[in-house]
Amino acid sequence: MTLYELDMRTNSPWTGHINAWLVAMRATGRPETTLRTRSEHLRWLAVWAGDRDPWSMTTDDLLTWMGGKVWARETRRGVRSSLRGFYRWAVATGRATHNPAEGLPSIPPAQPRPRPTPEHAYRLAVMRASTRERLMLRLAAECGLRRAEVAQIHSRDLIEDLGGWSLVVHGKGSRERVVPLPVSVGVELRTLGRGYAFPGDDHGHLSPRWVGTLVSRLLPEGYTMHSLRHRFATRAYAVDRDVFTVQELLGHASPATTRVYVQLPDDSKRRLVEAIAS
Repeated sequence: MTLYELDMRTNSPWTGHINAWLVAMRATGRPETTLRTRSEHLRWLAVWAGDRDPWSMTTDDLLTWMGGKVWARETRRGVRSSLRGFYRWAVATGRATHNPAEGLPSIPPAQPRPRPTPEHAYRLAVMRASTRERLMLRLAAECGLRRAEVAQIHSRDLIEDLGGWSLVVHGKGSRERVVPLPVSVGVELRTLGRGYAFPGDDHGHLSPRWVGTLVSRLLPEGYTMHSLRHRFATRAYAVDRDVFTVQELLGHASPATTRVYVQLPDDSKRRLVEAIAS
């Protein structure tokens, strides 16, 4: 049993199949964060199914289960993707004869609703933070890093080039990118010495969840570490309106994803309206 199934009944007819699917995904190099999310989605369904095995599920069953949940749209999209992947693998490996998830209707992505942390809230959080927390805040708000990326920072990820210090960021999907560091952030990271910047018990570093909790506690209600990433995207885009560079800095696979993070400045919209009216 993996860490992902510890809170699931060991006598569930789903457990062995979920474990086998995780092994198959791990063999293809899928990141642990993805495995954890996919496993969680299947465990939710397994708890609802009770003593029924995965191969007795119908499309109507899946629709009934998903329809009874109050989830954000992106959560629904993720669950649908997990179900389709699990049952597609089951058919391919001979465990099932049909894929009930193929009948699930597509779920359109949410409209862009960027919510960057307000400047005054960020500055207040920096003032209240401890030295360690302040560095976490700056890495999210001024460098655009996710909580998992902050948690994994290691001294070996710091590199120097002609322009200064940069950070090799270990992003989602095992994708790496290089992010230039503000001078003061680079100095602070280098003074931490060798090893993880934020040591802890999760493979030697703090867990991403705890990093997010520490940062969110410093922000007003309704704002999280992820909203600091929205702040970075919005401010970075405002510099020269270069969405492709912002996309690269954030580690997004598509500029469409970056658009979700960027709150367009009011002056841009006003300038366009005035130009049309003149």
